[in-house]
Amino acid sequence: MLRILKVIMLSMLFGLTACQMMESKPEQLPAGVQLGGTYYTQMTMMYEKGVYRTTNYRRGILLAINTPVELLEIGPNVIKVKLTQMNTELLVKSVTKHTGDDVYQTFAKLFAKQEVNLSRFNHLERDNIKKGTVAKGMSRAAVKVAIGYPPIVRTPSLDSNEWTYWSSRFNTFIVHFENDKVSRIQD
Repeated sequence: MLRILKVIMLSMLFGLTACQMMESKPEQLPAGVQLGGTYYTQMTMMYEKGVYRTTNYRRGILLAINTPVELLEIGPNVIKVKLTQMNTELLVKSVTKHTGDDVYQTFAKLFAKQEVNLSRFNHLERDNIKKGTVAKGMSRAAVKVAIGYPPIVRTPSLDSNEWTYWSSRFNTFIVHFENDKVSRIQD
């Protein structure tokens, strides 16, 4: 019985240590970022089962651009926010091999203190940004805001004329650009 109790106590200690390692202390956060702060999504994102992966699969529930969130935690590979209007938590899993970014760079791409000024985009771009879709004629900047950044394993440079996204784990689509505008979308 004593041995079982020791195993349980050790398990609890390791679990507590792991939780403490995940949560960032305020002095470790970049300047201007604070736990409990309100931020806004800088692009539309799609998530499943309360998780958004920075691999940026284009399936699941659409989280609109400029959605207010409260920063709850930042760990080595995760960001936890509360979607304030829905009073629900979202876990952002930072997949470095698909983004090339650490968790703080990921945070800076996804969230900011101010909303994105959508008036800089034309009517077609604004409509597609709100739907989280891409259409012929959109600018590169509008595509980033509408559907996010493509994974670097298939699009190593945003200067490329082809950006490859994953619609799911096994399916991709390619956004083709000519003169910095979407010329076609290839499924």
